[in-house]
Amino acid sequence: MQSYDLLAELIDDSPLAALRQFSTQKFFNGLKHGDLPKWQAILDSLPNITPGSIDLRSGVKIGSREDCSDKEMELITKAIRSLIPWRKGPFTLFDLIIDSEWQSDWKWQRMADQIRPLAGRTILDVGSGNGYHCLRMAGVNAKLVVGIDPHLPYVMQFLALQKYLPTIPAFVLPITLQQLPSPFRAFDTVFSMGVLYHRRSPLDHLLELKSCLHAEGELVLETLIVEGMEGYCLTPKSRYARMSNVWFIPSCLTVENWLARCGYKKIRLVDVSVTSIEEQHKTRWMPFDSLIDGLNPDDHSTTIEGLPAPKRAIFTASI
Repeated sequence: MQSYDLLAELIDDSPLAALRQFSTQKFFNGLKHGDLPKWQAILDSLPNITPGSIDLRSGVKIGSREDCSDKEMELITKAIRSLIPWRKGPFTLFDLIIDSEWQSDWKWQRMADQIRPLAGRTILDVGSGNGYHCLRMAGVNAKLVVGIDPHLPYVMQFLALQKYLPTIPAFVLPITLQQLPSPFRAFDTVFSMGVLYHRRSPLDHLLELKSCLHAEGELVLETLIVEGMEGYCLTPKSRYARMSNVWFIPSCLTVENWLARCGYKKIRLVDVSVTSIEEQHKTRWMPFDSLIDGLNPDDHSTTIEGLPAPKRAIFTASI
């Protein structure tokens, strides 16, 4: 597994030093997954190239085609395609466009000007996936970005990209929020995007996020929402847009109530957007079911279960 020596240097102080246990070769070697040797071989097949340019501010663009030979480009393309499906993105790697399921830059654009500036801040991104937003955060000069996601295929995607970003202070660790010490008041900003509705206890999730923030730190929360009064929350009987792990979809006023009950202050609703089939879609890099398959084919304002179609909101709050 790729070295996390830079992370070890950046977390030399307490309490961030508690992260070191999750960034060692020994920790990765102890992970349980039958595909781990295959993924290691894919990562090892990536050629050693120094990108001539890196742009993490206007997108995630690493190098250009001129940086590598035809053989090297062939190896890169084969390795990156072996890591399908790519759900977050897009990425451009030596002019290879990885057109992901989510146009994650849309979400970034909706929130970038609504949150506290990230320059110089220490950031936790819960449910980071392959680290797309972590890299965008590094692109605006965050001091350190730690993404956490227990889904190993996403971590492998990040490691493939990180090979060509060895000095960027952004990392994705294959752990859950519950594996962090509690309280772990180590972060200036904590992001939870697309996680809350997957939690059987959403208030516990909000409290766990709060326990990771410094005093006066900021939470950035993005979640599915529905229209409704304060206290209203949709609880799907089984599936929501084909997803089986959606437990609670609250109204915006209910989210604000939950945040207040958990002790957050300065709560703001900064964006509400309907998720379109252009923002979340099938591509050759993610050829499986996507949003279109979860919507009523005759009426995209509802899901195939007859529930309101996905709408998402972004909130900020402090402690």
